[in-house]
Amino acid sequence: MSPKTTLCLWFNGTALEAATFYAATFPDSAVGRVMHAPGDYPAGHQGDVLTVEFTVLGIPCLGLNGGPAFAHSEAFSFQIATEDQAETDRLWNAIVGNGGQESACGWCKDRWGLSWQITPRVLTQAINDPDRAAAKRAFDAMMGMRKIDVAAIEAAWRG
Repeated sequence: MSPKTTLCLWFNGTALEAATFYAATFPDSAVGRVMHAPGDYPAGHQGDVLTVEFTVLGIPCLGLNGGPAFAHSEAFSFQIATEDQAETDRLWNAIVGNGGQESACGWCKDRWGLSWQITPRVLTQAINDPDRAAAKRAFDAMMGMRKIDVAAIEAAWRG
């Protein structure tokens, strides 16, 4: 039975490649059914991969090989809550090291243009601290980072 809600992500012929990478990188992720086009379409030909069903951290997704008409933007991102520096490093390095690019404040973009926020749970806790001065210190520390440094966030949070 298919889920009632699925994220549809547009790709330019690389949906299966992206889905395979996500399944290998993130836990609770897998590639499901691959549908080949029954006929020619504007971005491809009969027999080409048209759609790929996959999950990313349990989130159902559909990769659509729709062609070059639309590109991903930072207006949509996957936010991944990490438990520690090791998990943060592993995911960040997997995305950036596979043709992606770094951005600011824990954001990076994969080689297909999808944005990811690799966010240690301690950062979320720190910037939501009821002690607003402590929260601001952690927030200010984050603002100067690309990949989040857990130890630096904890040090700033403590003051």
